[in-house]
Amino acid sequence: MTASRTPVLRRPRRLRATAVVLPLLLTAVAACGYGSDSGNEGDPAPSGDESAGGEALSADEVSIGYFANITHATAVVGLQDGGPITEQLGGTEVTTQIFNAGPSAIEALNSGDLDLTFIGPNPAINGWAQSGGESLRVVSGAASGGASLVADPEAVSGLDDLAGARIATPQLGNTQDVALLNYLAEEGYEVDAQDGTGDVEVFRIPNAEIPAAFDNGDIDGAWVPEPTAANLVSRGAETLLDEGELWEDGRFVVTHLIASQDFLAEHEDVVEAVVRGVVRTNAWINENRDEAKERFNSELASLPGGSELPPEILDPAFENVEFLDDPLAATLRTGAEHAVTAGLLEETDLTGIYDLSILNRVLAEEGLPEITDDAGLGVE
Repeated sequence: MTASRTPVLRRPRRLRATAVVLPLLLTAVAACGYGSDSGNEGDPAPSGDESAGGEALSADEVSIGYFANITHATAVVGLQDGGPITEQLGGTEVTTQIFNAGPSAIEALNSGDLDLTFIGPNPAINGWAQSGGESLRVVSGAASGGASLVADPEAVSGLDDLAGARIATPQLGNTQDVALLNYLAEEGYEVDAQDGTGDVEVFRIPNAEIPAAFDNGDIDGAWVPEPTAANLVSRGAETLLDEGELWEDGRFVVTHLIASQDFLAEHEDVVEAVVRGVVRTNAWINENRDEAKERFNSELASLPGGSELPPEILDPAFENVEFLDDPLAATLRTGAEHAVTAGLLEETDLTGIYDLSILNRVLAEEGLPEITDDAGLGVE
């Protein structure tokens, strides 16, 4: 694992921003439990499922990636022992890998170390572009919202006071990084997209390290997903901008599920099982928000180096995220335009990045409305 470099800065002195080298993989979690049913009241695993504990599907094993963020609660809850995703996979063994941000997950998917991953839109767009449209497909939505620009009010008094500010994002080219760079460009600030230098200094720091950087005065704020945003607010930051304010109806894709095209072609039944588990997990979370928070928090604490979030962080962070099956394709297309504006992406034909046929089949079986809008980017 490559060591990260954290900027050594002290307020109020302004120093040149440097890119942070991120580890490819934060940690790997051993094969999680699957096919079990605890029988507890309110358990997210659907009862009486015919696949639970049964024979393996067409693949003996499937590797799934996600992040330890509330915006990835669908994965965190659904992949629990006895959760809806593992339940649907029956005897197919699940291994999981946890990442700091999307670009690292894309590398793992492209190298064959992952079969599916929960991820933000911009890394998926980059992965598609880099592979000439041959590496992945978006097969389901997962979450909207849950990203904000927060800052120390003593250093940044408001959105009109960003000049010279030091703002962190989780990784170069990740969804929040693109959102920040695009916002700054639209507001007239000049920033070098690669090294983060300019009118506003952008630092790429892993989510887990951002609170310490804020406490130490190394950064003035951050554009980050939940629960990192709520964590910084609990440490004295104020929310300058909820990203939802920039989108129609306040909705934008922050997490969706992508599958390797090779794995999808060879093991469509496994992908369908995961998608069905996603749909059932989202339904359970939305019907049991309080218990879902508890389950997320408990699972977070069980991860290597993890710990439970206090209520002052967990409650507002969870409230800021909407869990839904629609991948909100139109907002991905807009996100691609933002990446072009930011200088991180060349114009790219995204036609075919979506294959919602499995999702719509599952939704129909569950008695739910199908997703009809793929923004013209579906498989032809």
